[in-house]
Amino acid sequence: MTFTNPLGDAVRRRLEALRAARSVERIWDRDPTVWVDDPTTPEVADRLGWLDVASTMEAYVDDLHAFAKDARGEFDRVVLLGMGGSSLAPEVLWRAFGRQADAPLLCMLDSTDPAAILAITQGGDLATSLFIVASKSGTTLETMSFFRYFWEQSGGLGRQFVAITDPETPLEELGESRGFRRVFRNPPDIGGRFSALSLFGLVPAALMGVDVTKLLDRAAAMGRRCAPDEPIEDNPGVMLGLHMAEAALAGRDKHTILLSPRMGAFGLWVEQLVAESTGKSGKGILPVVNESPDFTPPFTADRAYTGMWMEGDPSAPIEHRTTWAGGAGLPVTTHMLSGPLDLGAEFFRWEFATAIAGAVLGINPFDQPNVAESKANTTRVLAGDVTPPPATKLRRSDATTFLDGVQPRDYVCVQAFMAPNESNDEALAELQAGLRDRVDGVVTAGYGPRYLHSTGQLHKGGPPQGHFVQILEPTKRDVLVPGTDFSFGDLLEAQALGDFQALESRGRPVIRIADPAELLELM
Repeated sequence: MTFTNPLGDAVRRRLEALRAARSVERIWDRDPTVWVDDPTTPEVADRLGWLDVASTMEAYVDDLHAFAKDARGEFDRVVLLGMGGSSLAPEVLWRAFGRQADAPLLCMLDSTDPAAILAITQGGDLATSLFIVASKSGTTLETMSFFRYFWEQSGGLGRQFVAITDPETPLEELGESRGFRRVFRNPPDIGGRFSALSLFGLVPAALMGVDVTKLLDRAAAMGRRCAPDEPIEDNPGVMLGLHMAEAALAGRDKHTILLSPRMGAFGLWVEQLVAESTGKSGKGILPVVNESPDFTPPFTADRAYTGMWMEGDPSAPIEHRTTWAGGAGLPVTTHMLSGPLDLGAEFFRWEFATAIAGAVLGINPFDQPNVAESKANTTRVLAGDVTPPPATKLRRSDATTFLDGVQPRDYVCVQAFMAPNESNDEALAELQAGLRDRVDGVVTAGYGPRYLHSTGQLHKGGPPQGHFVQILEPTKRDVLVPGTDFSFGDLLEAQALGDFQALESRGRPVIRIADPAELLELM
């Protein structure tokens, strides 16, 4: 990884401060006071199992390969039911490796949009589908709603279901009582967004034919390079973390990550890791992960850049954009991976870098204090304690006021409560382009409710720079959640309204539309 950093003096001073404080040694010693004053603070000391996860997982490798071999003989599709940290790393691996010989198709479901539910239902033979129910807490509302639906649709056959969860959760108990094919108990000292190299990532990886031994070997090698016995200035995790954090402290907190085609989903994983870890106490780093390398932004004062590509992928656009950024005096880092297995190393590098960035920013990177508010609002809406506002069409004057309020260093985020698919991807890209032309600033987009488990923390807990466009399409065909008194359409609307209320309560500008074209027509 190479760095071009105009903040070199600040990075050098911080490097010396970290060296004097023995920060790397203390991280590996699992010292919570690297991030917080009180070592008994929840979600610090009990969230550091990712540091030696590569060696911890070695004990599982033979079992994983045997389990995957047995399952591949019976199923031609794996459906991963999960949210955030329980699902994004497998998506990264699937897109990077592609479908391997004799391996099943991997489908990820992390949307409560009824159209997304139906797409999975109709997209393959349920009788030859293996469902992975992934939830650290074992109580995630979306994941357990997915389970209820597909348990009923598939006829309630335990051999078609696998659970990945922490020990002693309701999901573990459910898996045992209903005769799941397997219940995988993940080490409980690993937080969701730091779980890529744990069973949450490795069980799906093994099923899709990835050599998890080699993946862990790459991670272990990166872990050794980030260890305290290496010079701190040669520590790749430290240097990446400083690159991000010092840029943010200098006002360059929109970290633009440019990725080659096979790396594309890596941006979604980094987005969750960095945004949810750093976006709190009025601070934060906003990953910008879906811009085309061919786009040159008109406003650059708040940008830093990382360009990453795999050998054999087209890299010229990324190299051109990062060269331009470096020439414009922006912090830039670039890196080429030799192949998909290098993702094992990159998962660890970015986790370590995020821990370092948290220490530099003076926040706890392992908690998510503002995520619970939207969840609580959702629960109140579903319970009927909150009456949804009447649907009203956005007026041109309201759109103009909203867009004119976007100032330099602000950003606009499009929150799409729509089914993730190619058609909607294109519609969102068109809206993003129109918004970028209108506001001359960073415009991000995320599907709901996925973003609630990633950038949602930064939207509410980070700097008050965000302006939010929420898209909630009318439900065309709804699907009931078995065993409850609500549908997936109800759940999606409740999640949208719950987050809308959380943003409004913090004075974040937010508007709601029913279709991406609606706002484009008003600009």
